Amino acid sequence: QVQLVESGGGLVQAGGSLRLSCAASGRTFSSYVLAWFRQAPGKEREFVAAIRWTSGTTYYADSVKGRFTISRDKAKKTLYLQMNSLKFEDTAVYYCAADPSIIVHTTRREYDYWGQGTQVTVSS
Repeated sequence: QVQLVESGGGLVQAGGSLRLSCAASGRTFSSYVLAWFRQAPGKEREFVAAIRWTSGTTYYADSVKGRFTISRDKAKKTLYLQMNSLKFEDTAVYYCAADPSIIVHTTRREYDYWGQGTQVTVSS
């Protein structure tokens, strides 16, 4: 079992920055993919970014490319999402997720473990 707990969400003005954290426990991540998803009201949960835990290779949705940075601290077993140049459209509940696979997936159903989500609200 893997437990994931997000933190760092809040209210921020458009153009501002915010960093989300996801603390993991219960298992190592030697062959895991860690990812961030988000879900706005009335919309499907969508892929934001992913990182290979071991190598640090990253993947991004086009909508956040160049603005968001996913990273991880192996020693702290913590996943991060640095969000810069935030837009109103970034408003959503953000979830971290873990997939015990070397293959990077961008669909919700492939991820076995999920955090509870943290609200990010960007004011225009």
